[in-house]
Amino acid sequence: METKDILLALRKQNNMTQDELAEKLFVTRQAVSRWESGETTPNVETLKLLSWLFDVSINTLLGSPRKLICQCCGMLLDDGSMSRDPDGTFNENYCKWCYADGKFVYTDLGELIDFLVGHMANENWPAEQARAFFEAQLPQLDYWRKHGQS
Repeated sequence: METKDILLALRKQNNMTQDELAEKLFVTRQAVSRWESGETTPNVETLKLLSWLFDVSINTLLGSPRKLICQCCGMLLDDGSMSRDPDGTFNENYCKWCYADGKFVYTDLGELIDFLVGHMANENWPAEQARAFFEAQLPQLDYWRKHGQS
Protein backbone atom coordinates (compact mmCIF):
# COMPACT_ATOMS: atom_id res chain seq x y z
CA MET A 1 0.00 0.00 0.00
CA GLU A 2 1.06 3.55 -0.61
CA THR A 3 1.13 6.29 2.03
CA LYS A 4 -1.97 7.91 0.55
CA ASP A 5 -3.98 4.67 0.90
CA ILE A 6 -2.71 4.03 4.41
CA LEU A 7 -3.61 7.52 5.60
CA LEU A 8 -7.10 7.29 4.10
CA ALA A 9 -7.67 3.85 5.64
CA LEU A 10 -6.44 4.93 9.08
CA ARG A 11 -8.57 8.07 9.04
CA LYS A 12 -11.67 6.07 8.11
CA GLN A 13 -10.93 3.32 10.64
CA ASN A 14 -10.87 6.03 13.28
CA ASN A 15 -14.14 7.55 12.02
CA MET A 16 -12.56 10.91 11.34
CA THR A 17 -13.30 13.45 8.65
CA GLN A 18 -10.50 15.24 6.84
CA ASP A 19 -11.39 18.35 8.85
CA GLU A 20 -11.10 16.47 12.16
CA LEU A 21 -7.74 14.98 11.23
CA ALA A 22 -6.47 18.34 10.02
CA GLU A 23 -7.46 19.94 13.32
CA LYS A 24 -5.60 17.31 15.35
CA LEU A 25 -2.48 17.78 13.22
CA PHE A 26 -2.64 21.59 13.04
CA VAL A 27 -2.82 21.55 9.24
CA THR A 28 -5.51 22.45 6.71
CA ARG A 29 -8.13 20.07 5.37
CA GLN A 30 -6.58 20.67 1.95
CA ALA A 31 -3.25 19.30 3.21
CA VAL A 32 -4.99 16.10 4.33
CA SER A 33 -6.77 15.91 0.98
CA ARG A 34 -3.45 16.27 -0.89
CA TRP A 35 -1.89 13.47 1.21
CA GLU A 36 -4.83 11.16 0.54
CA SER A 37 -4.76 11.89 -3.19
CA GLY A 38 -1.01 11.23 -3.32
CA GLU A 39 -0.24 14.76 -4.46
CA THR A 40 2.05 15.30 -1.46
CA THR A 41 3.36 13.37 1.54
CA PRO A 42 3.35 14.61 5.15
CA ASN A 43 6.63 16.05 6.42
CA VAL A 44 8.68 14.28 9.09
CA GLU A 45 7.14 16.13 12.04
CA THR A 46 3.62 15.43 10.76
CA LEU A 47 4.51 11.76 10.26
CA LYS A 48 5.54 11.66 13.93
CA LEU A 49 2.17 13.12 14.93
CA LEU A 50 0.32 10.68 12.68
CA SER A 51 2.32 7.80 14.16
CA TRP A 52 1.32 8.86 17.66
CA LEU A 53 -2.31 9.58 16.73
CA PHE A 54 -2.95 6.30 14.92
CA ASP A 55 -0.51 4.21 17.01
CA VAL A 56 1.42 2.90 14.03
CA SER A 57 5.08 3.25 13.13
CA ILE A 58 6.34 5.75 10.59
CA ASN A 59 7.55 2.76 8.58
CA THR A 60 3.94 1.57 8.41
CA LEU A 61 2.70 5.03 7.41
CA LEU A 62 5.20 5.02 4.54
CA GLY A 63 4.00 1.63 3.29
CA SER A 64 6.68 -0.43 5.05
CA PRO A 65 9.45 0.34 2.56
CA ARG A 66 12.08 -1.08 4.90
CA LYS A 67 12.06 -4.59 6.30
CA LEU A 68 12.92 -3.93 9.92
CA ILE A 69 14.69 -6.41 12.18
CA CYS A 70 15.52 -6.15 15.85
CA GLN A 71 19.14 -5.05 16.12
CA CYS A 72 19.54 -7.21 19.23
CA CYS A 73 17.90 -10.59 18.44
CA GLY A 74 17.30 -10.41 14.67
CA MET A 75 13.52 -10.84 14.82
CA LEU A 76 11.43 -9.29 12.03
CA LEU A 77 9.64 -6.21 13.33
CA ASP A 78 6.11 -5.00 12.77
CA ASP A 79 3.97 -2.61 14.76
CA GLY A 80 2.93 -5.39 17.16
CA SER A 81 6.46 -6.50 18.02
CA MET A 82 8.26 -3.16 17.84
CA SER A 83 9.56 -1.62 21.07
CA ARG A 84 8.72 1.84 22.28
CA ASP A 85 10.88 4.55 23.74
CA PRO A 86 10.05 5.86 27.22
CA ASP A 87 7.98 8.68 25.64
CA GLY A 88 5.75 6.07 23.94
CA THR A 89 7.02 6.55 20.39
CA PHE A 90 7.93 3.52 18.31
CA ASN A 91 11.58 2.47 18.34
CA GLU A 92 12.17 0.89 14.92
CA ASN A 93 15.48 -0.67 15.98
CA TYR A 94 14.41 -3.20 18.62
CA CYS A 95 11.63 -5.62 19.48
CA LYS A 96 9.60 -5.14 22.63
CA TRP A 97 11.24 -8.19 24.19
CA CYS A 98 14.81 -6.92 23.83
CA TYR A 99 14.10 -3.28 24.70
CA ALA A 100 11.40 -2.64 27.29
CA ASP A 101 10.59 0.41 29.41
CA GLY A 102 13.62 2.25 28.04
CA LYS A 103 16.06 -0.50 29.03
CA PHE A 104 17.76 -3.33 27.22
CA VAL A 105 16.79 -6.75 28.54
CA TYR A 106 19.89 -8.53 27.24
CA THR A 107 23.37 -7.26 28.00
CA ASP A 108 25.14 -10.57 27.45
CA LEU A 109 25.19 -12.16 24.01
CA GLY A 110 25.64 -15.66 25.40
CA GLU A 111 22.56 -15.24 27.59
CA LEU A 112 20.46 -14.18 24.60
CA ILE A 113 21.75 -17.05 22.47
CA ASP A 114 20.94 -19.54 25.25
CA PHE A 115 17.41 -18.12 25.47
CA LEU A 116 16.85 -18.23 21.70
CA VAL A 117 18.22 -21.76 21.32
CA GLY A 118 16.02 -22.93 24.20
CA HIS A 119 12.92 -21.51 22.56
CA MET A 120 13.60 -22.07 18.88
CA ALA A 121 15.42 -25.37 18.56
CA ASN A 122 13.20 -28.28 17.55
CA GLU A 123 13.35 -31.59 15.69
CA ASN A 124 13.79 -29.77 12.37
CA TRP A 125 16.36 -27.32 13.73
CA PRO A 126 18.58 -29.07 16.30
CA ALA A 127 20.02 -27.02 19.17
CA GLU A 128 23.58 -27.25 17.83
CA GLN A 129 22.51 -25.91 14.45
CA ALA A 130 20.42 -23.12 16.03
CA ARG A 131 23.32 -22.14 18.30
CA ALA A 132 25.75 -22.00 15.37
CA PHE A 133 23.31 -19.83 13.42
CA PHE A 134 22.80 -17.34 16.27
CA GLU A 135 26.52 -17.24 17.12
CA ALA A 136 27.28 -16.32 13.50
CA GLN A 137 24.42 -13.87 12.91
CA LEU A 138 23.75 -11.93 16.12
CA PRO A 139 27.23 -10.37 16.48
CA GLN A 140 26.59 -8.65 13.13
CA LEU A 141 23.65 -6.66 14.55
CA ASP A 142 24.13 -3.04 15.63
CA TYR A 143 23.42 -3.61 19.32
CA TRP A 144 26.13 -6.24 19.75
CA ARG A 145 28.65 -4.38 17.59
CA LYS A 146 28.16 -1.26 19.76
CA HIS A 147 28.51 -3.26 22.98
CA GLY A 148 31.78 -4.92 21.97
CA GLN A 149 30.46 -8.47 21.88
CA SER A 150 30.83 -9.07 18.17
